[in-house]
Amino acid sequence: MLNELITRYPLLSSIREEIENAYNTIVECYENGGKVLIVGNGGSAADAEHIVGELMKGFVKNRTISKEMQEALLEIDPERGAGLIKNLQGGLPAICLNAHTSLNTAFANDKDPVMIYAQQVNGYGKPGDVFIGISTSGNAENVMYAAITAKAKGLKVIALTGKDGGKLAKVSDVSMIVPVQETYKIQEYHLPIYHVLCLMLEDRFYEE
Repeated sequence: MLNELITRYPLLSSIREEIENAYNTIVECYENGGKVLIVGNGGSAADAEHIVGELMKGFVKNRTISKEMQEALLEIDPERGAGLIKNLQGGLPAICLNAHTSLNTAFANDKDPVMIYAQQVNGYGKPGDVFIGISTSGNAENVMYAAITAKAKGLKVIALTGKDGGKLAKVSDVSMIVPVQETYKIQEYHLPIYHVLCLMLEDRFYEE
């Protein structure tokens, strides 16, 4: 999958190792029962929601739920359990921090708005989790505060950026820096990067 990505987008060959490192970091997180926290602003906020959508349900596979879960559902309620078995899919735990309007606006009204994502990292984050910060410049202050909070709480920090990586790259454990300058072009490359990561993760954790 990664070879195909590089074939389709040769520019990304320069960050192939970083993409692999991001994948391995997230695999370790999921293998140890962790979750992924993701955030961005503007178009990157949409990307954060997009990533969660690919991780939390079937992407290209059906992700049939376990036999144990099926049996438990049927024991509790045979009729509704059958419907749940037919429709539920396996999910890789991921939370989009910019999607929580009520929480974010309440915090922004009471405290410094630039720290709205840091507050969620502080509440959700546990050692072994992964924080993914998306910022085309790498200098979004609200993402920086969240990344710093994540590091303090023992999370691994992955940056998805562009240009020179900005401040975010300097505090991240893994930095996937698209080597272009224009914001819209950076965003155009971000999508295939996170798509391949989601494909690889699904392939790793689900047989079907």
